[in-house]
Amino acid sequence: MNLAELSLVDLQRGWHVQANELQCNYCAANWVAETPTSTLTQHIETVHGGNLTQLIHLDSRYNTLTSKQQDLLTAFATGIKDQALAKQLQVAAATIRHQKFTFREKAKQAKLYLAIYEQVFGELAQPTEEQLIDVPEQPQQPDDRWLITEEEAAKALQHYFDFSTEPLQLKRLPKKQKTIIIVLTRIVDEIPTAEVLTEPALNAILKPIYFDYVTVRRYLIEYGFLDRQADGTKYWRPMTRKD
Repeated sequence: MNLAELSLVDLQRGWHVQANELQCNYCAANWVAETPTSTLTQHIETVHGGNLTQLIHLDSRYNTLTSKQQDLLTAFATGIKDQALAKQLQVAAATIRHQKFTFREKAKQAKLYLAIYEQVFGELAQPTEEQLIDVPEQPQQPDDRWLITEEEAAKALQHYFDFSTEPLQLKRLPKKQKTIIIVLTRIVDEIPTAEVLTEPALNAILKPIYFDYVTVRRYLIEYGFLDRQADGTKYWRPMTRKD
């Protein structure tokens, strides 16, 4: 499924309109425009296990849910009571309530972001040309290493990261500089944008991601994803003002 080509309504129902036909989001099945919605829903339930299941477990770089979060959302969707789920998972009911609160907060954040995005850029129209990912500003004219499309980034991220763990884990460092840049764009997202970090604090973020965190830290500096004080005691993302 290419999320960039689907609207929020398309995602929620599991099918979309294409060339005057109705197309399943998950396979090549298609129907004439007059087909009842119930027919499409039955197909998605029978063949794909339901639209919600597909969305929760979607293999996409935009799906940042951990396996634990996927399991919790699947359980919540059944309508199970907090106490029963807590007993099933052998955790306190308060833990389950906290997870629900966290999911609600994320939904509120997403709703606000979409409202802002649509006000700034208009409706979520489809791009007419390949979109490039954001990278740090370079002191010199960027070369081809920095011209990275969203499709290139998505493929590389899925290949080099294990997103089933929390936090995410880098399987190995790539050798090509362009791919290293792609990997760094994801790692730097784990670093707060509005904080000046000490070296131990930065290391604490990077260690769970990759065993050779020293090399990752050096790459983040070399490629402009992080700035640091001359003596190496403080680090910050370039958009962050240093006191």
